[in-house]
Amino acid sequence: MGIQTSTIQIEATDGHGAFNAYVAMPDQGTGPAVVVVQEIFGVNANMRSVAQWFAQEGFVAVVPDLFWRLEPGVELGYTEPERAKAFDLMGRFDVDSGIADIQAALNCARALPAGNGKAGVVGYCLGGKMAYLSGCHTDAQAAVGYYGVGLDQLLDRASQIQHPVMLHIAEEDTLCPEPARQAILQGLSQHPQATCHVYPRVGHAFARIQGEHYDAPAAELANGRTLALLREALAG
Repeated sequence: MGIQTSTIQIEATDGHGAFNAYVAMPDQGTGPAVVVVQEIFGVNANMRSVAQWFAQEGFVAVVPDLFWRLEPGVELGYTEPERAKAFDLMGRFDVDSGIADIQAALNCARALPAGNGKAGVVGYCLGGKMAYLSGCHTDAQAAVGYYGVGLDQLLDRASQIQHPVMLHIAEEDTLCPEPARQAILQGLSQHPQATCHVYPRVGHAFARIQGEHYDAPAAELANGRTLALLREALAG
């Protein structure tokens, strides 16, 4: 049968419209759902490939367009002009609306016929931050963040985490310098639902295949840990 992909529309919970989400279905037809949260470059080819990888691993992957309130359908590459636009969008992005849109995506993902009624969140870069916040403020049954930025400023929200949260942190991430990294590790060290993994000698976006900082061993280790957590937390 093979992986099936499509684009669906999800109604925003605040009544202000609807947004698109890319969906990849596993070839066995059913599985737990994962809301995959984009980097600052939108739902581009990289994010679609991540969704397809999750589908290959047996998950129903849903990738919502989180920039829809600013500019629907943003799909950027990694040239300097595109990076500049991506950082501008990130600067104007409303985090609270993003959390609400992720909750809407979770609701939709759980209701898909191919799902098993459970759903988690996995995010990268901006999505890593949003995955952590999803663990704090949505009903995601698991949340995994890759190299999220600014988490050291959000540690006061950790008391609201009720389901497993895993963070993958790059030791040489210039967007998360050592003081911020240490604050995150210390701030979450005693939380029973939080797990942090630091990857030595790798930089931001180390899991983005074909990215300039891609590190295959670190990415494979992080991805294995992600799959193990999701399979345990979202088992039918």
